[in-house]
Amino acid sequence: MKINDVTYGKFEIKEKVIKELIDSKPVQRLKGICQYGVPDEFYSFKNYSRYEHSVGVMLLLRKLNASLEEQIAGLLHDVSHTAFSHVIDWVVGTADKEDFQDRNHQRFVLNTEIPKILLKNGLNADEIVNFKNFSLLEREIPNVCADRVDYSLKDYMTDKAVIKPCVENMTNHDNKIVFSNKESALMFALNFLKCQSEHWGDAERNLRWYFFADAMKMALKNNIIVMDDFYKDDSYVVKKLISSKNKEIKGLLNMLRGKLDFKFVDKNPEILLKKKFRYVDPEYLENGKLYRLSDTNENFKNFLHLQKAENNLGLKINLLK
Repeated sequence: MKINDVTYGKFEIKEKVIKELIDSKPVQRLKGICQYGVPDEFYSFKNYSRYEHSVGVMLLLRKLNASLEEQIAGLLHDVSHTAFSHVIDWVVGTADKEDFQDRNHQRFVLNTEIPKILLKNGLNADEIVNFKNFSLLEREIPNVCADRVDYSLKDYMTDKAVIKPCVENMTNHDNKIVFSNKESALMFALNFLKCQSEHWGDAERNLRWYFFADAMKMALKNNIIVMDDFYKDDSYVVKKLISSKNKEIKGLLNMLRGKLDFKFVDKNPEILLKKKFRYVDPEYLENGKLYRLSDTNENFKNFLHLQKAENNLGLKINLLK
């Protein structure tokens, strides 16, 4: 199996277990799930899929000489995502944490064909689904990990000129992703914050999440969809929403097909949006010693502090009728 990834280049996959997992229904389902949550028809720009992200994470781990088990964990780490990815958190009330998928990951995976594929290849599903076993794949914020690397470098807002130097200067240091110099650590961290401010935390994009989630809440309340539908894919649920006779749902979807006009206000907003703040504070090597970027770069430390404080205020918005 040959894979050509837009971020990491060409790879040949020879391991039978990885090929079987890629071809499995749970992993293939991710081709129908948008990385940005809201499908292209209702969003500001073109998505890529959770499948592309999952394969990308696996390939980055491969590039970093991760174990076979960690590569597989990377491939499977998002397999439990519902339709519309983290928009589900806005539907069920966990938007500030965006942890619905993580909390349901083990239960979902263990009820698919994946454990059988792993078992016949001599691997343990319970170990694979436990992210705590894999420090290259997942680490607590503000650390860099393969998941954060891939979704940020593939993001629409990423400056394409930073991708190659960032990837080339990442290294596996004691099973942690660190940078080989201060310059590349700063480059990656600033690009990550650019994605946060101009995309993930941007008002227009958050409004789209807000209204799209509202449409799904209405659909659930009126039994147009049920929670199990979210374990299909985006198009399955969208078709149900579009075919609905509910005027409010159709009105929201029609609004999202166009431009959203709004203004920021200081007091009494119609809508107050608060979204999870995503950031990194990378570690890097210098003369064999490990440093944290914010400990050695006061400008970055202050900039990060300001960005975090601004995000905590939320977005106070009134729509322009």
